[in-house]
Amino acid sequence: MNRRIKDDSGFALILTILIISLIVAITLQFNTAMRDDLVDAASLKEGIELACIAKSGFSYACAVLSEDDPAVDSFHEDWADKELLSSNSATLFGNGRFVVRIIEQSGKIPVNRIVEGEKFEALLTRFLNLEEFGLGSEDAGNLVDAIKDWIDPDDEITKFGAENGYYQSLDRPYACRNAPLDSVEELLLVKGMTKELFYGTGEKPGISGYLTVCGNGKININTADPLVLRSLSDQIDQEMVEDMLVYREDEKNDLTDPAWYKNVPGMSHVSMNDLQTTSSTCFMIESEGLKENMRKRVTGTVERKDSKVKILAWKIE
Repeated sequence: MNRRIKDDSGFALILTILIISLIVAITLQFNTAMRDDLVDAASLKEGIELACIAKSGFSYACAVLSEDDPAVDSFHEDWADKELLSSNSATLFGNGRFVVRIIEQSGKIPVNRIVEGEKFEALLTRFLNLEEFGLGSEDAGNLVDAIKDWIDPDDEITKFGAENGYYQSLDRPYACRNAPLDSVEELLLVKGMTKELFYGTGEKPGISGYLTVCGNGKININTADPLVLRSLSDQIDQEMVEDMLVYREDEKNDLTDPAWYKNVPGMSHVSMNDLQTTSSTCFMIESEGLKENMRKRVTGTVERKDSKVKILAWKIE
């Protein structure tokens, strides 16, 4: 009888240990799950806060553009000063700040305009023929034809271009757009376009940074890159471009008149075929919300008409 009691007591002890072990394991698992939930909740909260800060920076940039004089735009203005735009952002939030950059787009080549006339086609042709990109004149001309066919609404092949029949015959077929581009990246679908030409290599620049799909068709010579300036006329050489850069960097010079370039020595005879302007209608805004070692970014493209700013597209990254 006593032996049976001892045996039962040993079994009860083992059972108790097993139950306690199970409870401890469940408790630890529960604590881990609770910790994960708390971390996820904190991350979600931080993400929402950072997104709000980034959106605030984006809205602030829009306000700066709406207050700016739309008659003339250059790198001398407040919207072009990244440090100034972001200098006081930390005072607006309890714990966080934004960094904003406004990137002017009207100083780029409006690729969608290629179907609107010979002067735009000639502009893009001169650009692609620049020695920096390493294309031969034949390849550049063929690519211009293909881009034109991609954008124009008809199915007629332009010289060495391509229409729907070519794209449907590919291993992975797709339709020719036959409409204006929504983004510059869409050019990667065009016959003859390569990633090396589009994005550039270690030795050569890519064309993507000099093109835009928005704007009114005029190129702002106050903000245009030297490669774009060289493309505005057959009469412009590298020395003239360098003199233009020196002229527009001098804050004493008046940059309101689209013909100011004629004041540059040796350029009085140059014609830009009415492609130039000194004001901008299209801008890209990059706004980063920062908090400790975390960040969230909002990017978008806006259009300004008079003093009204319209958001064309934007995304949170």
